[in-house]
Amino acid sequence: MSGGTRLENANPLIFQRSGERLLTDTDEDEDVADPIDDREIFDLIRSISDPEHPLSLEELNVVEQMRVNVNDEESTVSVEFTPTIPHCSMATLIGLSIKVKLLRSLPDRFKIDVHITPGTHASEDAVNKQLADKERVAAALENSQLLEVVNQCLSTRTM
Repeated sequence: MSGGTRLENANPLIFQRSGERLLTDTDEDEDVADPIDDREIFDLIRSISDPEHPLSLEELNVVEQMRVNVNDEESTVSVEFTPTIPHCSMATLIGLSIKVKLLRSLPDRFKIDVHITPGTHASEDAVNKQLADKERVAAALENSQLLEVVNQCLSTRTM
């Protein structure tokens, strides 16, 4: 957030991060079929930075593993995210960051649905419509300034 700009949620609740996933021998064995699961998707998105705060989406409870659904056989991924306040102006940017992370990380066969947890945002229908529209997402990513902000949210930071 640039200096002088007032934060919408100046004092958000901060949640404890869940533990890292322990890898097993079969996770690292290239000869074993390893379907993508909810935890793997959660691990991809949990460390995305909030655009307003120096915290991850997991630390703000914007993303939770229980709100991630994967069907590897049908190649679908669905992620619900919960903005920290009902009038969060960053909701579309947060959803776009989640979608971009998944588009960059998953095989092309996956259909990715990112949407706001029902009843948690004043403009959830409008935001969900934008995030579901491939042409709007593509146009947003052609905007170099917006892409730079998304990339900042996706950049790895030390936890």
